[in-house]
Amino acid sequence: MNIFKTDLAQLIRENDFEGIKALILSKMPLVAAVIGIIALGIIIANLIGKLVVKGLELKGVDTSIHGFIKTIVKFAVEVIFILSALSTLGIDINSFIAAIAAGGITAGLGLQHSVSQFASGLQILINHPFRSGDFIDIGSVSGTVREIKIMYTVLITLDNRKVIVPNSHITDSNIINFNAEENRRLDLHFSISYSEDIDRAREAVITAAHRCEKILENPEPRIAVNNHGESSIELIALVWCRSVDFWDAYFSMQENVKKEFDSQGITIPFNQLDVHLDK
Repeated sequence: MNIFKTDLAQLIRENDFEGIKALILSKMPLVAAVIGIIALGIIIANLIGKLVVKGLELKGVDTSIHGFIKTIVKFAVEVIFILSALSTLGIDINSFIAAIAAGGITAGLGLQHSVSQFASGLQILINHPFRSGDFIDIGSVSGTVREIKIMYTVLITLDNRKVIVPNSHITDSNIINFNAEENRRLDLHFSISYSEDIDRAREAVITAAHRCEKILENPEPRIAVNNHGESSIELIALVWCRSVDFWDAYFSMQENVKKEFDSQGITIPFNQLDVHLDK
């Protein structure tokens, strides 16, 4: 390539147009090969990009990131073929590779935090430990997932506050996904007096569960004695509901059990203060 440049410069100085034409024609096969390599690279990059998108779809990755990953993959493949074309022309590509590597290191050091967020976002979108609409707890905050972005995730808390959480914080925390499974168990605690019949109280809780539309019949509700307290017997009710019905089932059971206890005259003990006056 350097010889080509030298010869061309000399021919231009000498105004040898016939020599210039002959020189260019002699290099046409090389130029055609370079154009062919670049064209082939574009075709292969598009093909690989489509295959990557299909793979992401099969894996269930969020569609919002498909185009982004496809663009990165296509760019990387095209760069490889462009470097190959430059090498075919006789250009030393080591300097290009060194420049790209140096630029990557500099950018990585300067944008270390952003790169960490980006990597965490990819991890969440590819592994999908949760999806939009799931209720999650990451220790410091809990709420319903509204959006999953590359750099952050948006949660809506139970009191309707919008919380923007950096993705690196999420991937570094223990994630509790309350909607990952279709069904969820409710653990409810009810207190009765020591003077009450345990079997009668148990039947009252079971009746209350059967009257709650959100409570599943299978697995069957289980009611057992959980604790002997200072002034009461504590019953635990293990009942199942659909994950999306959790709070409706919880509130309904609290109300139904109280009404059932009242209708059957079952006493719910509470703290009392007796005051004695000495004359």
